[in-house]
Amino acid sequence: MFLLTNVMEHALDDGYAEAAARRGQVGTSRLPTSLSGRVGLAAGLLLAAIVVTVGAAQAHRAAPTEAKERQKLIDRVQAETRSADGLQKSVDGLRDTVSAEQRAALRDHGGAATAQLDLPAGATPVHGPGVKLVVDDAKEAAQGDTGGPRESSGFSDTGRVRDRDMQRVVNGLWASGAEAISVNGQRLTALSAIRAAGDAILVDNRPLVPPYTVLAIGDGEKLSTAFQDSADGQYLHVLEENYGIRASVTVEKDVRLAAAPSLIVRHARPVAGSSGPADTAATGKGS
Repeated sequence: MFLLTNVMEHALDDGYAEAAARRGQVGTSRLPTSLSGRVGLAAGLLLAAIVVTVGAAQAHRAAPTEAKERQKLIDRVQAETRSADGLQKSVDGLRDTVSAEQRAALRDHGGAATAQLDLPAGATPVHGPGVKLVVDDAKEAAQGDTGGPRESSGFSDTGRVRDRDMQRVVNGLWASGAEAISVNGQRLTALSAIRAAGDAILVDNRPLVPPYTVLAIGDGEKLSTAFQDSADGQYLHVLEENYGIRASVTVEKDVRLAAAPSLIVRHARPVAGSSGPADTAATGKGS
């Protein structure tokens, strides 16, 4: 009974009570009670306030200067960009002029033989019936793919279209009867190359981004059927079925392809029975 009575009358242990009393005494003695202590505390608070105020004032004064410097950089970048765009436009105009002069000179000196080379060389814009083939990465294409080598079968489980895939597509269209081809607006010629740089596909050293739109001129229905029945068309179908690559082929009534950026004459030879330089036919072609 004595133990129960003691527990009821002293619910808080004596040690806890003493500790609580000490914390109360310390809490009441945190602030200085003497005049010198209070003066020191006030001086410390005043100094801290001055430091904060001075820092804020300096930051406020520096903000307009930084904003002006930033705006100057932006204006400079925009001006240089406009200048670069103007120069590029001038270069494109000069390139078109040179290409036109080259084609005119070749037609004047090469006659019909040169005209026959215009189409495979991509020297002139063309249009006519054909097909439109759109190839795109799989929806769930791996984001971290670095473009490494593929498996021995030529396929990859990353779902990305690779340069060798586009090579097979383009070669398959040529073999199926295409007369002229472009990829994302880039006209292909006898010297065109499709390569890779990391994740990007390059056509004549110009990077392309998916989806890849391949336009081919030829007999639309026959070209579409021949390509889909070919080994390269079956290869593309396997990529669709097994790796999620998206592809569609449509027959077009009128396909328009621009000329290649430039024409480089590799060599020339006299036409049979020629009597002068005017009968010389250029046989070099490229872009």
